[in-house]
Amino acid sequence: MVGLIVAMTKNRVIGLDGKIPWKIKGEQRRFRELTTGNTVIMGRRSYEEIGKPLPNRDTIVISRTSKYEGEHIKTASSLKKAIAMVNKGDIYISGGGKLYEEVLEIVDKIYITVIDMETVGDTFFPEFNEQEFKLVEQEAYDADIPYTYYTYERIS
Repeated sequence: MVGLIVAMTKNRVIGLDGKIPWKIKGEQRRFRELTTGNTVIMGRRSYEEIGKPLPNRDTIVISRTSKYEGEHIKTASSLKKAIAMVNKGDIYISGGGKLYEEVLEIVDKIYITVIDMETVGDTFFPEFNEQEFKLVEQEAYDADIPYTYYTYERIS
């Protein structure tokens, strides 16, 4: 299974100056639950924001300029090469914007968290053809800034 996992605002912002422009207690719980024990593929800038391999999962960073090697972290020069490197579990694509654009054509599932706010940003989640997917789960959370989890599955 290849899944895409993203948190975005109502105006599709996912980043500003290489950082996530919100902090909401508990909002990242779903990311941890889904990706633990699996493989996360992300772009270099997304990885640099985190700054270290994610615990209890394999991380593959897509970069043509930097090299990350170590326990539970590898580097690939393309999405295709990164996917070929995965040998167990599910794959979760976790950003950034260009990688999301590239992977939308092949993902089986999309896990979106919509933050109930609009903000300024310089990185956005791309539009996707919702007709190719079926909404299978929706769960709203009342937090300092409310958010809703959505899960879409590709229609065969």
